Amino acid sequence: MSQRYRLVVRGELGARYASAFEGMTICAHDGITEITGAVVDAAHLHSLLERIASLGLVLNSLAAVAPEAPEAAEGQPAGTRSGQP
Repeated sequence: MSQRYRLVVRGELGARYASAFEGMTICAHDGITEITGAVVDAAHLHSLLERIASLGLVLNSLAAVAPEAPEAAEGQPAGTRSGQP
């Protein structure tokens, strides 16, 4: 069973970083980027943290988050958040 995490890095990452975080939602705003998605185990989380470091990014925060409700997740394209136009 996977757990959803939100990793927040300094700076607004562009689309070229999407492949580095495949399967995760990337949302850049207000000088930060939120990288959110399912993490299957500790090794997966560690690899995400290593990737952030290897790209020279600064991690602002890391938090486990509640899973999205199925109706909120359906039909939402990557990089968007429910409630935003």
